[in-house]
Amino acid sequence: MPVFPKISLRPEVEKYLKDGFMNKEVVNTLGKAAAERKFETLLKHLSHPPSFTTVRVNTHLTSVQHVKTLLLDEFQKQFNGLSVPVLQHPDLEDVLLIPVIGPRKNIKKQQCEAVVGAQCGNAVLRGAHVYVPGIVSASSFMKAGDVISVYSDIKGKCKKGAREFDGTKVFLGNGISARSRKEIFSGLCELKGIGIRMTEPIYLSPSFDNVLPGYLFLQNLPSAVVTHVLHPQPGERVLDLCAAPGGKATHIAALMHDQGEVIALDKIPNKVEKIKQNALLLGLNSIKAFCFDGTKALKHDMTEDTQEGPPFSPESFDRILLDAPCSGMGQRPNMACTWTLKEVMSYQPLQRKLFSVAAQLLKPGGMLVYSTCTITLAENEEQVAWALSTFPCLQLQPQEPRIGEEGMMGAGLSLEQLRQLQRFDPSAVPLQDPDQDALRDTTAEDMIRLANKDCIGFFIAKFLKWKSTSEKDPQK
Repeated sequence: MPVFPKISLRPEVEKYLKDGFMNKEVVNTLGKAAAERKFETLLKHLSHPPSFTTVRVNTHLTSVQHVKTLLLDEFQKQFNGLSVPVLQHPDLEDVLLIPVIGPRKNIKKQQCEAVVGAQCGNAVLRGAHVYVPGIVSASSFMKAGDVISVYSDIKGKCKKGAREFDGTKVFLGNGISARSRKEIFSGLCELKGIGIRMTEPIYLSPSFDNVLPGYLFLQNLPSAVVTHVLHPQPGERVLDLCAAPGGKATHIAALMHDQGEVIALDKIPNKVEKIKQNALLLGLNSIKAFCFDGTKALKHDMTEDTQEGPPFSPESFDRILLDAPCSGMGQRPNMACTWTLKEVMSYQPLQRKLFSVAAQLLKPGGMLVYSTCTITLAENEEQVAWALSTFPCLQLQPQEPRIGEEGMMGAGLSLEQLRQLQRFDPSAVPLQDPDQDALRDTTAEDMIRLANKDCIGFFIAKFLKWKSTSEKDPQK
């Protein structure tokens, strides 16, 4: 039985998703009952964290083996001597996998309670402590040093500063308060830092707060796969069109041995600063980050380039990554999404504007990789079908490494085209319930197979530009 309820969605959003996952092609292939079971399984899995924490090693500064040794020592301290394996992924040589233990069902709930927001709760389930801004409610008698039970307000109904909350909440585990209720809600100053240090989380996952910050980057498995699929080479000019917070841009630079030029764009100033900070922390000098709207990154006049930043001349990049803004409905854990149907559907037009710019900025012979962290047909396979019909200069390409499943039917793509896509489907394996004993009895090969399947929802498509873009504007 799942420890959490399935993800809570607005009825019209759930119907929209269900219509996509039970389209005519899928139902004709799987049968109506099987297609419906698969969809309901997906909704249950989205509310639970993946079975593994994934970290990418910054191979520009250190070796994978060195970081693996340091992490094993770190986890011995964090888990009070409990032995937790650290596995190197066989197909992604710079990726390490750490199994998550849980859900642990024998944790005793405390009388003293704190309620945190849904986003904070999601982070706790993946190994984070509770920071003060995430605390919404606390028992009236809570003092610093108290052992307290932490709950997530998954529907956002708890009032800030409440002394108790009887609405829908999900138990996340126990921790020790670093602050009293009075300090947290006095309003005299804005407190930061850890408010509750989790000591008995229901999912035992390592904390990476200030752990080897220059040596590793916490990243979901498919997010590391996508940069390997792009396969950037030293000396190339590569564009990361929607780059914040810089995980993929820094990965691109590391795979290029910091030789060449990685242009990273984002239109929000503080996010661009985050990209620059991550590049500096990881010792990467080939990244140039600019605050700029990616939909306007194409230079339409033919004047000579006089600056290194955007907008850029057509066909001036060897490779382009478009990790597009999306509805994010593949993220895990996610117990509730309050978005309206209009919000969920608003991303497809934006993605097409960005894709049109990317296709025109790419050199003939260059590679364009499109990815999202969502599960909708409209933002994934439908976008591929649109791209192939809109840009005859693009051809779909097979992907290496091949870790995800093939694409989903329903967008009019051929079986061969679907096989060239990668869709990471959280419902592909049953929900796991690993404990220490199970870990000891499981082979490394079985754990890696599970890590490949039990991850976030994600999508990757790779295109080759086999001829120059037509002079006709593809947006008209």
